[in-house]
Amino acid sequence: MSTDPQQQLAELRRSIDNFDAALIHILAERFRCTQAVGRLKAEFDMPPADPDREKTQVERLRRLAAEADLDTDFAEAFLNFIIKEVIRHHEAFREEAAAR
Repeated sequence: MSTDPQQQLAELRRSIDNFDAALIHILAERFRCTQAVGRLKAEFDMPPADPDREKTQVERLRRLAAEADLDTDFAEAFLNFIIKEVIRHHEAFREEAAAR
C-alpha cells in the first residue's frame, strides 16, 4: 500500500467498492433462491414465514458474526431486514397463487 494518505484512501475505497459489488451479486443470488422457495411454498399452500427457521438462521448468523469479529446486533438486524423482504415476496407469491 502507498505511503500517500490520499492514495491509501483511494485504494481502500476501491476495495470497498469491490466488496459492495460482491454483496449485491450475492444478495441477488440469495433472493433468486428465496423466490424459488416462495413459489414452492405458494404452490403447496405452505405459510410464507417459518419462525423456527428464522430463529435458527438468526442464531447461526450471530455465531458467524462473532467468529468474524462483526457486531452481532448489526448482523442480526441485517438478516432480519432480509427475512422481512423475503417474507414479503413469499406473501406476494401466495396471493398470486390464490388468485389463479
